[in-house]
Amino acid sequence: MVYFSDSPEQTKLLGEQFAKSLKGGDVVLLKGEMGAGKTVFVKGVAKALGITDMITSPTYAYMNDYDGILYHYDCYRLSSGEDAEALGLTDYFYAGGICIIEWSENIASVLPKNCKSVTIEKIDEGKRRIEF
Repeated sequence: MVYFSDSPEQTKLLGEQFAKSLKGGDVVLLKGEMGAGKTVFVKGVAKALGITDMITSPTYAYMNDYDGILYHYDCYRLSSGEDAEALGLTDYFYAGGICIIEWSENIASVLPKNCKSVTIEKIDEGKRRIEF
């Protein structure tokens, strides 16, 4: 389905809606350019999952673990699937939580089969096209 968002609040609500389709063990590939609203979308997913922690981009940590319920990855600085394996990031794919991966194309060689996908396209400063 394709949705349009006119604000970060709407993007977050779409994340909440998308979360209803998720179950433990799902791996979600979150695609979009820098500034598209990927982390805002994850905030909505986290809220729907009952996570009350502040959701931040894991750019420098590679992955944030929210109580084993949600694993939020940022693989922008990784150059291969082998990098992800060396850091132990691939272990979480099978830990029973939901994995949401930004910049997943950088670790494509180690991603499990049957991943779900969300694409956020920045149309202009306030408008986004979101497909899931």
